[in-house]
Amino acid sequence: MGALVGLGVGVGLMLIWSAFFLPRRSRSAGRGPGWPARLLARAGIGGVSPTSFVLLCAGLGVAVALVILVVSGTPPVAVVFGLLGGYLPVAVVAGRARRRQREFAEVWPEAVDNLASAVRAGMSLPEALAGLAVRGPEPLRGAFEQFALDYQVTGRFSDCLDRLKEALADPVGDRVVEGLRIAREVGGGELGRLLRNLSSYLRDDARTRSELEARQAWAVNGARLAVAAPWLVLLTMSFQSQVIQRYSSPTGVLILAVGAAVCVGAYRAMVHLGRLPSERRILA
Repeated sequence: MGALVGLGVGVGLMLIWSAFFLPRRSRSAGRGPGWPARLLARAGIGGVSPTSFVLLCAGLGVAVALVILVVSGTPPVAVVFGLLGGYLPVAVVAGRARRRQREFAEVWPEAVDNLASAVRAGMSLPEALAGLAVRGPEPLRGAFEQFALDYQVTGRFSDCLDRLKEALADPVGDRVVEGLRIAREVGGGELGRLLRNLSSYLRDDARTRSELEARQAWAVNGARLAVAAPWLVLLTMSFQSQVIQRYSSPTGVLILAVGAAVCVGAYRAMVHLGRLPSERRILA
């Protein structure tokens, strides 16, 4: 009797544990990569470990804070510049990701034209994609060279396309890859026309986006200068110990906190109001 009671209690505890913990674990397993991994992939440096990137940000922030603390002797000011120093690698990588996406947007029409020509010449889709490693635009050759090697080793077209999407980490690349996947699976006889239409659309979209970005560049640069100016003045004041020591008081800390909040809020509002519609990655 005691064994049955113990078995029942054990089964009940196991069911309670599975109800609370197993769903959480399955949800976390289904989540995609974190924002550092996505940012590094969009910048084309997916080989860098997200942990190493986070440690770099933290280390740089601590180093900048220590230097400012030695120079100014004011802990609140050192903390502010430490946060700015920790954000610097994120800003650099994000800028590289934006430049890479603009560069891809400029060369994708040429790549799609090459695909359409290869398909019209009677080449298979894997051969046409592998050919972009040689005939394609320079920024895309590395990803398609990796695809060609991957397909030569495995021969699995769908899996190779998935890895190509990961290497490109580009919304336009996702659209092209998924179109090729569907054409391969259902036997699209209109693949050539689809690719020509896609090339024309990509050219029009890139032309319109470049014109809009050129018109708003002065506003974005002006906003960045306006946000950076107060902190450059504060950095200059850090070399005057008698002046910067005033920020060690509670009032000085409050001024720094309010100023930082206003700068961040104003900059984020400017970016939100002036940003252009951006494509999202599909089935990534």
